[in-house]
Amino acid sequence: MSDIRKSTSSVINALYGNGHPDRLILASLRGTSSITSPRAQAVWPVLMAHLDDRDLSKNGQPTPAEIAVFTAVRLYAIHQQKNDDDDNAYASRWNKEKPGMTLFGVLAQMRRDPDKQVALDRRVAPLLATTNITSLINSLTHLVDMVKANNRKFKIDYAELANQLYWFQQSYEQANRVRLQWGQDYYRTVKEPGTNEGMNNND
Repeated sequence: MSDIRKSTSSVINALYGNGHPDRLILASLRGTSSITSPRAQAVWPVLMAHLDDRDLSKNGQPTPAEIAVFTAVRLYAIHQQKNDDDDNAYASRWNKEKPGMTLFGVLAQMRRDPDKQVALDRRVAPLLATTNITSLINSLTHLVDMVKANNRKFKIDYAELANQLYWFQQSYEQANRVRLQWGQDYYRTVKEPGTNEGMNNND
C-alpha cells in the first residue's frame, strides 16, 4: 500500500471511529472545498497526524499529497452522510471480507440504469477531459453527490481515489494514465453479480 493510500485510510478510519463517527469534523469537511479554508481547520489535526512528514507543506502552499488526501476524505464525508453510523462508506478494494469498489466502478454500476446514464455521462465526459485539478475536484464532488443520492449502498475505496488524485497532479503523462484508468472502470463491461456473463453498458 502506498503512503498516500495508508494516510487516507488512517484518516478515514479515525473519523469513522468504529461506528462512532466524528460528526463535527465530517460536517466541517462537507462545508468546505479547500484544505486552506478556515472550515477545514477542524480536520487538520487528524489529517496532518497521519500524513508522512515529507508530504506536508513547509511553506503554507498545499502539497499534491495534502490536496489528494484532503479531497478523498472530504468526498468520503459527503458519502458517509447518507449511511448509518455502523455502515462505513469506505472499504479497501483489497478487503477480503467486504471489498470496496473504485468510484468509477460504482458509477459504472449506476450507469446500467437507463434513467441515470445520460446524467452520469454528462458529468463524467468533461471530467475525463480536464487537466485542471480544481475543475476535477468540483466534478468529483458532483459525482459523489449522485452516489449519495442513489438508493444502493456502495462502499468506495477512497484511499485508492486519493492515490489516483496524487498521481494526477504529478505530470501530464501521469494524469493521462489516471484518466484512462477511470475511463476503463467507467466504460468497461459490467458483470451481473453471480453470473459469468457481462453486460455492455451500451446495450
